[in-house]
Amino acid sequence: MKALFFVIFTLISTFSFGQENDDFSKRLKAIKNQTIIFYNVDGVDFSSQTFSNEFSEKGLKKLYRKYSIKESDIKTKDKTLKYNNLFVTKSEIVTENINQISSYYFVENKNKTVSVFWFGYYGKQNQEFERKYVNLILNDEIPKEVFEPMSIESIDFAGRKIELGNSCYWTNINTVQCPYYGEMNWSVHKTIESAKNSVDNQFNVTKSKKGGKVLSEEEVAVIFEGTETTAKKVIYDFTGAKSLLAGMSGGKTLTIYYVACKVRENYVSCCMSFWNNDTITENGLAPLLEKVMQLKK
Repeated sequence: MKALFFVIFTLISTFSFGQENDDFSKRLKAIKNQTIIFYNVDGVDFSSQTFSNEFSEKGLKKLYRKYSIKESDIKTKDKTLKYNNLFVTKSEIVTENINQISSYYFVENKNKTVSVFWFGYYGKQNQEFERKYVNLILNDEIPKEVFEPMSIESIDFAGRKIELGNSCYWTNINTVQCPYYGEMNWSVHKTIESAKNSVDNQFNVTKSKKGGKVLSEEEVAVIFEGTETTAKKVIYDFTGAKSLLAGMSGGKTLTIYYVACKVRENYVSCCMSFWNNDTITENGLAPLLEKVMQLKK
């Protein structure tokens, strides 16, 4: 459901990280959409984009406006990066226990223009993680195999190829929307704690937003990628709500399943959803959801 939630609710996940080199083959995924590249690893969404602007007061001022960086926002140089740069960090209280962190790096690249990096997550800022990926991207060290094609016929779901046909499309990295067949987003994590934090944050942030109300919330037994586990099932009611989310779908109630589970050699956080007017099989799920999960009878 991150497909619509990413636009409406700005979902960003808590993460864990490490210095292991298995990120590329096991957990990191990327999509290039024209001039911007989106990445996801361990539940963290981040992006990079290169502009023709010079790294000067005039050139940066235009980019600050583009990224809603105010003149009053503190801009600091990260001396650990070998490239000239300025970075800005913003923190916003989302719920009583959750802060939303957004980090922006404005970096003078090898071509003497500006590359902009954005990192978004909940919790505390982790500059070690941010610097690691800024350097990897600037040095062209992201392997080609982590990039997904923009057109979808099949997806790599945590190491398993799933055929989807041509009716589905990406709305963000690791986020698939299949009109009237369901939606889902997922991340591959190194630890179960990181995966659980990711789904907990998605649930808590969604629950705190206006425009809908929770009708029911329960734990249900499921089989997720062949493993017996539990999922949090939540039904949201959008009846009478002036919500863009409801207006785009035409539906009134939205059913969401949140799962954090070991999948093969890693851990996966997954948020799956469907509207009441979507296609629902006799097993009680939308077809896309049945690609990865079944309800345990």
